[in-house]
Amino acid sequence: MLDTRTAAWMAAWLGLAAIIIFALGRWLDADLRLADMFYDRALGGFPWRDSWLTVTFSHRIVKGVLTLLALVLIGAALFDAAWPQQLLDAPLARLRLRVLAWSALLVPSSISLIKQGSDAHCPWDLARYGGSAPYVRLFEALPDGVLPGHCFPGGHASSALWLVALAVLWLPGRPGTAWRAGGAGLGAGLLLGWMQQMRGAHFLSHTLWSAWIACALVLSIVVLLQARAARLAPSGETPHPAPAGTRSRAP
Repeated sequence: MLDTRTAAWMAAWLGLAAIIIFALGRWLDADLRLADMFYDRALGGFPWRDSWLTVTFSHRIVKGVLTLLALVLIGAALFDAAWPQQLLDAPLARLRLRVLAWSALLVPSSISLIKQGSDAHCPWDLARYGGSAPYVRLFEALPDGVLPGHCFPGGHASSALWLVALAVLWLPGRPGTAWRAGGAGLGAGLLLGWMQQMRGAHFLSHTLWSAWIACALVLSIVVLLQARAARLAPSGETPHPAPAGTRSRAP
């Protein structure tokens, strides 16, 4: 699905992206400038905070549909693990399903877990935007006596960011289409993150770090599952063309 050279190249780009995103949140003021754009000082709040678009459509309808899709994929992968389906014996079909299922599970849950241990506050909690917490840049310690905000990275965006894994449906045969599919999934997550920024729920850097985590997790999942499928391939077979279509597999 992914050869070693391509995986290494993608990992290198992720490393560069991490440096850029870190610099954006640590030394630049893009977070505050964008939040200022959406904050109405006359009203003393974010006008988009309770709008139909950002709450009902984005948080309920879109998130609900994506959560249902994720549960279907996870359920299908679990069902196949317990009762192998002949349909998934086609080359790479089982591997693709498992990549999608693991991505749908691990991307949102990992980001949610990181949020529970983070100090960062949401914009609407800051004194600058009508709250009470001081503004502290990412990865800097909070002042004494200030409780953690648990608002980093962006959780809502992660409900769509796992769609980056859709790229595997066209790998390795159609890399151009795979890039477009992965880019569309990434774009969907960034769009949901942007709506959260409109509401004052997150900063830009929160969303960008969520996107980075999602891409890094999906790449890791592909590499690990592909390597596992290769180990389980019967001796004498070439694992690269169809590592997921073997019968020698563990649930």
